[in-house]
Parts: sequence; C-alpha cells; structure tokens
Amino acid sequence: SVDGALTLADARLAARTIAGSPLVKAAVHGCDPNWGRIIAALGRSGAEIDESRIDLFLNNIRLVAEGLPHPFDKDKVRVAMGGSEVPIRVCLNLGDCAATAWGCDLSAEYVTINSEYTT
Repeated sequence: SVDGALTLADARLAARTIAGSPLVKAAVHGCDPNWGRIIAALGRSGAEIDESRIDLFLNNIRLVAEGLPHPFDKDKVRVAMGGSEVPIRVCLNLGDCAATAWGCDLSAEYVTINSEYTT
C-alpha cells in the first residue's frame, strides 16, 4: 500500500508499480528484505515523490525512515516475509491520498512453467 500521496492517481500508480515489479516479486519469493527494489519501483512509477520523506515498512517492520536506511533485524524480517501475505507499506508523507494494490511473488518454477508453455 502507498499512503501520503499528493493525489489518488499517484497513490494508485505507485502501489501498482511496486506490486507489479518483477524484482520486488522475486525478493518477496526469496524472503529478501531488499528495500532498494521497492524504492526503485516507486521511483520509476511516475508518482510525485520526495526521497527525503519516504518511510517504508515490510510486515510493519520499518526499513526506511525519512528516505534513509533504518536499522532492522534481517532475520526477523525474513521470517516475517515467509507468510502467505507480505504487506509492503510505503508512506510518501506528501499528502492525504492512499491506495492498495495486490500482487504475487515470482518464483523460478513459475518462470520455467510459463517459458515452456506454448499455444
């Protein structure tokens, strides 16, 4: 989910870009708290952002505060990412608009199955 966006369109755009990112999906599948992949997806989304105001959470564990890395226990986050749902929350801290997008992970098995499929 993305909150604190200037517009609903920005919130939706950012949330959808993050949820649809193959690198974010792969990180979720591997229980890898690589917050840089989330920030990269946010940056290319086209939504209005101010890097110095971004807060980022995985399963309610803060990884980024005011645009800077926040100390966190990687093992604790990896365990938290092992569940059936991995909430990603990005707070832009620019306005009052919010949106949620749902996605799925991306496993090597999924890629193999779909690369071998023909019509």
